[in-house]
Amino acid sequence: MGIYTEEGGNLTELNETAFEAEAVLQALIADHPELLDGKQQTPDKPRQWVLVRREMPIQDLALDLLLVDQDAVPTLVEVKRGENPETKRKVIGQMLEYAAHAPRYWTAHQLRESFNENCEDADVELQALLHGEAQAEGDLDENEVTEFWNKVATNLAAKRMRLLFVADQLPDELVRVVEFLNEKMEGIDVLAVEVKQFESGPTRTLVSRVMGQRAKPPSRRGDQPPSGVDYGDGLVLER
Repeated sequence: MGIYTEEGGNLTELNETAFEAEAVLQALIADHPELLDGKQQTPDKPRQWVLVRREMPIQDLALDLLLVDQDAVPTLVEVKRGENPETKRKVIGQMLEYAAHAPRYWTAHQLRESFNENCEDADVELQALLHGEAQAEGDLDENEVTEFWNKVATNLAAKRMRLLFVADQLPDELVRVVEFLNEKMEGIDVLAVEVKQFESGPTRTLVSRVMGQRAKPPSRRGDQPPSGVDYGDGLVLER
């Protein structure tokens, strides 16, 4: 895949570069959850998120990132580099363990406190998530905030959540497992997100690709299901 920038009729090719460490990619997702590309995940109603906490404690473990979307659905994120052998197998077991323990160990109060402690403008961020725009601090109704976090806990208890595996290079073996889990786990979305980095001088381009979506069922008229799904790419440019 060739990626270029154009300026004044001249093309500059961007070179794919590896992230220095998993912590770098994790921090990038924490600061910019839009890189998970909610448009690719649910085109009819694109997902948006706020970060609850990095390294969210759960039993004696820690989840890389815990996010919640605008419908109060908890989103559990594990970040690996493609070259890490754990990306193929161990990460699957880790994620399933987190998902199994989350309803027991996370309460509405704990999640809300974690969000408030780790977000500088918690009310503003939550206002933007729920209503699509940031307003002045204090404009969000307390009852609405309490209801939101109670709904997050209710979704956890009902095992309505989203599991995202994020890497700069997704092994085929992991993608196949994600597709299988996403097809078989009712009420839980399981997806893989590949975030690649391309650089040229001060310009950095980040390309997101979501994999593992459920294929659309055939229509009642007997149409055949699609043989493939074009997921598209999301681009973010930094200078």
